Amino acid sequence: MASKKATQLFHRYFADWIEIYKVNAVRKVTLNKYYMSLQWLRKLAPELKLSELNRRTYQKLINDYAIEHEKQTTMDFHHQIKSAILDALDEGVIKQNLTRKVTIKGKTPRKKKPKYLSQTDLQLLLRQLRLENELNWDWFILLIAKTGLRFAEGLALTPNDFDFHTQMLTVNKTWNYRSAVGDFQPTKNTSSVRKVQLDWQTAMQFSQLIKNHENEQPIFVEGRIFNSTINHRLEILCEQAHVPIISVHGLRHTHASLLLFAGVSIATVAQRLGHSSMTTTQETYLHIIAELEAQDSQKIMYQMATLM
Repeated sequence: MASKKATQLFHRYFADWIEIYKVNAVRKVTLNKYYMSLQWLRKLAPELKLSELNRRTYQKLINDYAIEHEKQTTMDFHHQIKSAILDALDEGVIKQNLTRKVTIKGKTPRKKKPKYLSQTDLQLLLRQLRLENELNWDWFILLIAKTGLRFAEGLALTPNDFDFHTQMLTVNKTWNYRSAVGDFQPTKNTSSVRKVQLDWQTAMQFSQLIKNHENEQPIFVEGRIFNSTINHRLEILCEQAHVPIISVHGLRHTHASLLLFAGVSIATVAQRLGHSSMTTTQETYLHIIAELEAQDSQKIMYQMATLM
């Protein structure tokens, strides 16, 4: 006989799961994504009970979601729903991990802006920067390109976060730029609290730029900040440099891709970016990792051929 919880509607279980495990545990923007998944779950499977969950019904749920979403968005939906299902498995409410070997489909993706620049293109872009004697958005763009910080992490930087003796930058907060008032808020996750090493040139430049700033005040924030403002400036610079137009977040991807192509380990890149696990890094940069693995295979065959 099925337990009372097993006969519960799946979307209600998921709603309870969000309240128990996610409310006050993740940032508001992340929590809203869980609530969006809940809305889709109610829409696609309003009568589906926990006891009716199996690989077939779960695959149908994912397929139905994929009809109106691109593959990456479908993957994100799957990861969120899967987390709740694995907890239901731990609780003994369901008997098997029915999310294994699920097939992820999705609409043909729209043509998107490039996610990252090559090293040559980045160098061309940086040559267009107007790096004046006082901080401006071009200095912000340079810092993101050289550290891989998230947009909100860069906005939250204060003079106290810079240690010029060790050339270390402490990342332990973000700036809530979506608010009209604007204020500090926690990082995306605990792994995002980290120290990022600066190259000596950047450290010297910023030591002069921020020496007269108040220690606990953001160095880049003056009034209301809009993501579109910086992206527009970056678009102009990309056009001047005759390189593909990318977003500020694309600078973060560029930073990571350059490190991977330079042979920096996935573990180190994950730590520098503040990813919660290496899996996130591997999934985000799968295309680059595949290309590096192909190069490694050629190196292996070359080394083996020299043994005789």
